[in-house]
Amino acid sequence: MDAQRTEFDPVALGDRETTLLVKSILIPRPIAWVGTVDASGVANLAPHSFFTMVSEEPPVVMFSSTTRKDSLNNAEATGEFTVSLVSRPQFEDANQTSAPYDPDVSEFAAAGVAEEPSAVVTAPRVASSPAVMECTVERIIPVGGNFMVLGRVVHVAVNTHTLRTDARGRSLPSASDLDPLTRLGRNEWGTLGEVLAIRRPNAQ
Repeated sequence: MDAQRTEFDPVALGDRETTLLVKSILIPRPIAWVGTVDASGVANLAPHSFFTMVSEEPPVVMFSSTTRKDSLNNAEATGEFTVSLVSRPQFEDANQTSAPYDPDVSEFAAAGVAEEPSAVVTAPRVASSPAVMECTVERIIPVGGNFMVLGRVVHVAVNTHTLRTDARGRSLPSASDLDPLTRLGRNEWGTLGEVLAIRRPNAQ
């Protein structure tokens, strides 16, 4: 027997309520803890849950800024940003960096998050993050009231203790050792939970 459904009309619901509904369905969402720096050298750090990989060759990731915020403005001005993974121990720090600080305030300092210099780009990285991607801006695309920032991954730094060598000899991070946080609906965040593994099937 099919489940009973409640139908929602986005026109009647309105954009804001529809967005809250969709964000409660599109879960879990990975979090890009985006580090940038402005022209005067003030560092910015903010979590963005509209985040994913969009290209393999070259490797390109995307985060979307809901309205024009410091992460977007700085990435646009400098052409660079970093993405630090938010792990479970960084839950409260990551949440605090989402507060509406003024542009001349560094979230690193305000939230007590230690920063470290990047290897390739000027934007700083989160020192305690288990994995960081350094990116250069490929393109910024307005989408409604948001801005989709595409960044080419030009350097990756991963905590050595998270790396495992697979059957092909590749050193890749273990998901459980990265211990990433995700965003859910409402004010909810999620942990990794059970990890399932399965081989890709052949056509039958």
